[in-house]
Amino acid sequence: MRQEQLINLPIEWKRGNGLRKSDLYDEGKYKCILYGELYTKHKNALIENRELSRTNKTGAFYSKKGDILVPGTSTASKKDMLLAREIDEDGVILGGDINVIRPKQGLFAKKYLPYFFDTFSAYDQLDRYITGATGIIHISNTGLKKLKVPLPSYQEQQRIVSILDEAFAAIAKAKANAEQNLKNAKELFESYLQGVFENGKWETKKWGELCDFVRGPFGGSLKKNVFKESGYVVYEQKHAIHDHFNQLRYFIDEEKFNEMKRFEVFPGDIIMSCSGVTLGRVAVVPDGIPKGIINQALLKLTPKKNVNVHFIKHWLRSSIFQKIIFDFSGGAAIPNVPSAKILKDIKIPCPSLKEQERIVMEIEIVLNESKRLEGIYQRKIDDLEELKKSILQKAFAGELKTEKAVAV
Repeated sequence: MRQEQLINLPIEWKRGNGLRKSDLYDEGKYKCILYGELYTKHKNALIENRELSRTNKTGAFYSKKGDILVPGTSTASKKDMLLAREIDEDGVILGGDINVIRPKQGLFAKKYLPYFFDTFSAYDQLDRYITGATGIIHISNTGLKKLKVPLPSYQEQQRIVSILDEAFAAIAKAKANAEQNLKNAKELFESYLQGVFENGKWETKKWGELCDFVRGPFGGSLKKNVFKESGYVVYEQKHAIHDHFNQLRYFIDEEKFNEMKRFEVFPGDIIMSCSGVTLGRVAVVPDGIPKGIINQALLKLTPKKNVNVHFIKHWLRSSIFQKIIFDFSGGAAIPNVPSAKILKDIKIPCPSLKEQERIVMEIEIVLNESKRLEGIYQRKIDDLEELKKSILQKAFAGELKTEKAVAV
């Protein structure tokens, strides 16, 4: 298939101008697009009219039907940065940091170029032209002009787009079903867990009677200058959030560790996230982890005798506790854990140790089955994403001869 570099084709190269998020207004007179919306709002190759934002601010640059929009700035990975969206109408205000590829009418079939931007081939070519440090990266029209694009006849482009449209519609439907099944599996377990603690007719005890509490140190105790290349680990919020104890980033020396020994974690402790949307997420400290302490964003809970740590863990993960902990935050923009004094007064169901162990065993059986199902559905979702990439590659390599060549 014939290949052409974009710089050699009849294309005007433009750039969006002005317009900030604060300029958006739901009832505004004018349609508009901000560069960030190309990632968050406009998920399909062709931008839909109903998805357009509005503003009362007149623009410095307006779209033409058939413009291809490529974001010029991103905080995502390089692979996620490279995307293109086609706009099918004139007069939409285009904000700054939007690269605008304006091809001569009839050069590309509708959606042809945006689909090509999703291929490995496009990424491999453009990767070298992405600039900037980790965190904020950029690409300009100068780099985009270097892209080589397969350029068959207009009719053949339309055929390729038609095949991709049909295949992607089938993939989207299958993916939506798998995502719903995944969501259902998670919600079913959450409902079961809530039922366990709601329906048990057990005595209740104050949380403070069941666990010892240690809130993480003040932030000033762990300034950047105390961290070392290796030594004793400083466990972070992410270890509670994701329930894993690898990916260790921060270390302190023995002197600092001894100074902060009160915050040391031991196998069988529970660590809890203390702020943000992940407030209340917990993990049980496993055997064999490196010696270390918690940081300021964690709470350490040490279960007392006659308390099964996994019984406490499952209660903390139930929607019952999650509602309690967020209610205490009072609807703050950034929820924070209340004082230990308040936490210690929270009532927790407390059957006998033998009964706790039986309940944990039953919960784990249901949880393992739930995880098995979640794994199946997640693999299906991942496989569909891989299928989409494979179809794209084949389409632009001229290997998809008919619409029936694609099966989901």
